[in-house]
Amino acid sequence: MIRLGWFTRNRPRHRYGEKAGNRETGMQIPRFERHPLLVNGHMQTLAGFYLPWRNCPHRASQSVVDLPDGDAIVLHDDSPHQWRTGEPVALLIHGLAGCHLSPYMVRVTRKLTDHGIRVFRMDLRGCGSGSGLARLPYHAGRSEDVQAALAHVSQMCPGSRISPVGFSLSGNILLKFLGEFPEIVPPCVERAVAVNPPIDLLGCVESLAKPSNQIYDRHFVKLLYRQVRDRQREEDAVEHPQLDQPDCLYEFDDKYTAPVSGFGNAKNYYKLCSAAQFVKGIQIETLVLTARDDPLVPVRTFETLQTPATVTVHISEHGGHLGYIGRRGRDPDRRWMDWRIVDWITERMPE
Repeated sequence: MIRLGWFTRNRPRHRYGEKAGNRETGMQIPRFERHPLLVNGHMQTLAGFYLPWRNCPHRASQSVVDLPDGDAIVLHDDSPHQWRTGEPVALLIHGLAGCHLSPYMVRVTRKLTDHGIRVFRMDLRGCGSGSGLARLPYHAGRSEDVQAALAHVSQMCPGSRISPVGFSLSGNILLKFLGEFPEIVPPCVERAVAVNPPIDLLGCVESLAKPSNQIYDRHFVKLLYRQVRDRQREEDAVEHPQLDQPDCLYEFDDKYTAPVSGFGNAKNYYKLCSAAQFVKGIQIETLVLTARDDPLVPVRTFETLQTPATVTVHISEHGGHLGYIGRRGRDPDRRWMDWRIVDWITERMPE
């Protein structure tokens, strides 16, 4: 179990009544005020990952969830000692090349468990503790994996309200699932959050190709290529021609992700799996957080996105990609993103 007693104990939950992201909601999203030394999206993005934060031992229990195609994913269960059956639950899903131990996953888990919320952290196919359990790779359209995880959590926590949270790539997966298949979303799922989701996959890959963003492109390709090499060493790996290290994410998706996953090529993969086309079908209350200076996810997609009344899109002027390191002020620490997730999930909890 992960605890953070000194950090959030007795912190009041907030009630708001203003507009957020051009949508009338019962909750105002406080304005993000960036750290005075982190003045652009690149600095925010890098600081969000590399700035030190108070870590803690990982003592969650694990559950292996079998998938219909024979693969499996892993859930990591962090349950506060005071949690009781029927009380709120959150499902956190990591971004590209991440896992259950990604810093943002651990930080948000600590804060939610301190509010008495049971948290399940999901390892996507082949990631983290799921290494060796999947023949097929994860990708931006794996709606069926989110469905399987939610079904497993609902069985383990009968009567609980479940709030899924997707970071970056998994934000796209989550939005796609909620909007494409609203009829199979479990009734216990009442609220969701997607942070910096790449809802226009082709637009995001084109943004990564810019000279100023190639550091991220090379970083992701290096990590993904390493995952592929590890998977190809396994005896039951999916047969695929030997992959030379790609130069960019588009090439990786075109030569590996798309053909292995049945999409044929990268453009078809991006077309079928981008969540922007499915958002209009979302029927549960959903918060989308993004930043105008996100170097990985262009803001233009969100500015023209058609959303139903259930979806709140909040575009911050600053914050980068999963950064949002702010000034000291209303929150107990500088991690603005973390506290917006906590506020959204806990807003309807009894005082």
